[in-house]
Amino acid sequence: MSILEIALASQIWARRREKRELEFLESDGLKILLRVAFAFLAFTLLIAGLNIAAGRPQMLAQQSVPHMADR
Repeated sequence: MSILEIALASQIWARRREKRELEFLESDGLKILLRVAFAFLAFTLLIAGLNIAAGRPQMLAQQSVPHMADR
């Protein structure tokens, strides 16, 4: 390798390794919010699909809560 090639490779390596200062932009917040909403929706649909596939859809008020016997 010539000295020029070594210098160029060294410069490329240094730029890859340097850490850039991260800035928070409003568009980043919107992206994060949309990703969280999408993940929540996907997880909810996954759980609902698994419950339906198991043949037991869950309903909150399906039956009354059993009371504990008095001691």
